[in-house]
Amino acid sequence: MFPNIWCPGCGNGIVLGAILRAIDDLNWDKDKIVAVSGIGCSSRITGYVDFCTMNTTHGRALPFATGIKMANTDLKVIVVMGDGDCSAIGGNHFIHAARRNIDLTAIIINNMIYGMTGGQYSPLTPTAKFGSTAPYGNIDQTFDLAELAIAAGASYVARGTVYNVRQSSSLIKKALDKKGFSVVEIISSYFILLVKFIRNAIKISVFRDSLMKSSIEYSYLRYHGH
Repeated sequence: MFPNIWCPGCGNGIVLGAILRAIDDLNWDKDKIVAVSGIGCSSRITGYVDFCTMNTTHGRALPFATGIKMANTDLKVIVVMGDGDCSAIGGNHFIHAARRNIDLTAIIINNMIYGMTGGQYSPLTPTAKFGSTAPYGNIDQTFDLAELAIAAGASYVARGTVYNVRQSSSLIKKALDKKGFSVVEIISSYFILLVKFIRNAIKISVFRDSLMKSSIEYSYLRYHGH
């Protein structure tokens, strides 16, 4: 890999490598690819690829990507988001992109916390885990993003981890090659801030358990041509 801005232990670079390997396997023309991102550490991925890219506002990557796809349906549009970017401020856009079954591929890097802005908890932070905005533990139930995407109508949904990088690259490849709205959630790590909030009651096994979380794969023959 090459030098990047991400912290030691961050999974974003692993996901970037998985995306690039999947695209290379598909032998896509780089001039026909558009990578769109929102705001956050994961969104810096678009700065490291030699495609047409757009770095958009927080939570709005999917609406921008939808406009690009509608303007030129021949383009391969990939959307990279973090868990907060996708499921919090961007949650409404996420479920409606799935409902409309727009021909996009959404890759969500889920490190279970807002990393860039100081460790706030996100809708995907596990219940009872700590964050800067949850000093006594998160009291909310967490979204199951993959199940949410399936329920909303996405054509392809998968979950992988940065631990099983070859499997994750294969899942991304299948998602890129699938017509309709495809979703790949990648469970990632973020040691710098999460470790800061670990208390005696929470051991480092939280990371191991999350990264070893069972992968899922779901594909549905649903494509409306839009």
